[in-house]
Amino acid sequence: MFQEFPKNGGSQFKSIAITVEKEGNKYIQTDLKGPQLLQSSHLNKGTAFSTKERIEFGLTGFLPHAVETLDDQLQRTYQQFKEQPDNLQRNIFLNNLYNTNETLFFRLIRDHIQEMMPIIYTPTAGLAIQQYSNEFRKPRGIYLSYPYQDHVDEILDNWDEKDIDLIVLTDSEQILGIGDQGANGIGISVAKLVVYTLGAGIDPRRMLPVMIDVGTNNQSLLDDPFYLGWRHRRIGREDYQKFVETVINAINRKFPHVFLQWEDFGKKNARYHLDKYQDRMCTFNDDIQGTGAVAMAALLNALKLTGTPLSNHHVLIYGAGTAGCGIADHIWEWMVKEGLNHQEAYRRFWLMDSQGLITDHREFLDYFKAPYSRPATGNLDWNPDEDFKNLLHVVRKVKPTILIGTSTRHGAFTQQIITEMASYVDRPIIFPLSNPLTLAEAIPEDIIKWTGGKALVATGSPFDDVLFDRKRFPVAQCNNALIFPGLGLGIISCQAKRVTAGMMEAATIELANSAKLNEDSPKLLPDVSKLQEVSKKIGVAVVKQAILEGVGRKIDNGDIEQLVESNIWEPTYVPYKPLKNA
Repeated sequence: MFQEFPKNGGSQFKSIAITVEKEGNKYIQTDLKGPQLLQSSHLNKGTAFSTKERIEFGLTGFLPHAVETLDDQLQRTYQQFKEQPDNLQRNIFLNNLYNTNETLFFRLIRDHIQEMMPIIYTPTAGLAIQQYSNEFRKPRGIYLSYPYQDHVDEILDNWDEKDIDLIVLTDSEQILGIGDQGANGIGISVAKLVVYTLGAGIDPRRMLPVMIDVGTNNQSLLDDPFYLGWRHRRIGREDYQKFVETVINAINRKFPHVFLQWEDFGKKNARYHLDKYQDRMCTFNDDIQGTGAVAMAALLNALKLTGTPLSNHHVLIYGAGTAGCGIADHIWEWMVKEGLNHQEAYRRFWLMDSQGLITDHREFLDYFKAPYSRPATGNLDWNPDEDFKNLLHVVRKVKPTILIGTSTRHGAFTQQIITEMASYVDRPIIFPLSNPLTLAEAIPEDIIKWTGGKALVATGSPFDDVLFDRKRFPVAQCNNALIFPGLGLGIISCQAKRVTAGMMEAATIELANSAKLNEDSPKLLPDVSKLQEVSKKIGVAVVKQAILEGVGRKIDNGDIEQLVESNIWEPTYVPYKPLKNA
């Protein structure tokens, strides 16, 4: 038996909030009053409601007497944050603040972004997702459970906000580093949207996290009495694809101009969905395209320091899943840009997955891996039983100049492997990108030490700079947050119809150019502290490319920077006025 879904919205009350700007003065008109206004995380100002607002909105007596400023609140909340005993509790504290007062939440993190980004996003977000059902406080977003497959349209219609610019959609089958998390994975969609606002000022009220709950194959969740998702093993592929099609059709009907990001789908489904829908709507897969773009930006800067063209490099990617193949695709496209034909470019790659080196001897091979398969026999004199699964053997055979790890195998890049690379290449490029920190293939300090300071390093998780031989070696973090907020800002600003390869390339180049690169301090990417500045530049570059390709609306006055700036939401308090006759 399914419950009956209301046809005209299921909320207990619907709020109206209108932002008005007259003669340079901005204020918000709303029909909410009293406790309902305090319970709206979008509108709540807490103790910062003025005396006049408290009288006009029936708040007198519902708040302590003192009237505070946003700065007053920031001091208190930062002190409360610092008092939390560990990173998980800090994450929970911040999310509770998010559910209470969004403006204060975003301003607090923005003011302490270097400190708080690893708490609200990777790596602590992974731990918070694992504990989601146990630590559940308040729902956020939409949960589309398979048992309600015939009610997807009604569920979406029940969402009060009609103007949604961006959706982050997940089925959380393969969250990097922690795998299948079932309905708990809504946390990754929420975290991504937080970063969109922090990094690029996307209006939080115009974004929506969506969870496709098709069950879970994580037995520990199925056995957990507190698990909040649909307690069922993941549905079969045919039913799954039909359900996803239903969801996408409903989203396109309800939000026809939305930018949709796919997040943490399993490797086969991730690629399948992107290939199927990227020509039907404005959509993007961060695990494939975002990861590839950030890694490519870091690699472009590493190439400037080595002085060797990309087409002359040999690339070994250890971990040929969604992220690894996405990175390979970006590098391959750049090699083709440099003049190699398709097959010449593919011959510069060696990919390894859970079964070992990807070769043509395999009976079954994912279609997106097939172009990278290498001959099982040939002039390298392979011993399939010994060589294909042994990373050190592969390194000795193919002599890569670029080594990238997306395997989530801690310590896979051993000292023997790293010193082997350093023996035949002056500046080895080594990117251990798996996160969290406990799953990194190697730590930067070891790589720098084992190569005598020669290696160019970027990581997936944040690491401190390395001190070696009386010299400081900055460590760049290949954090997708450096790319997707700016991409989203550009797409929303020009209402792009599609995400094109040219737009991704423009974002990649702008990110690479944003790093302060020099031989004495070879940091391959900018710090997260520069996120807003970088995102704005990426947004402008994306708009320019979208207009050039005819997939973005033209700008009447031609001022693209002003257009992008006008789409940036700021976490500040503005005066409120009652909305009369609503």
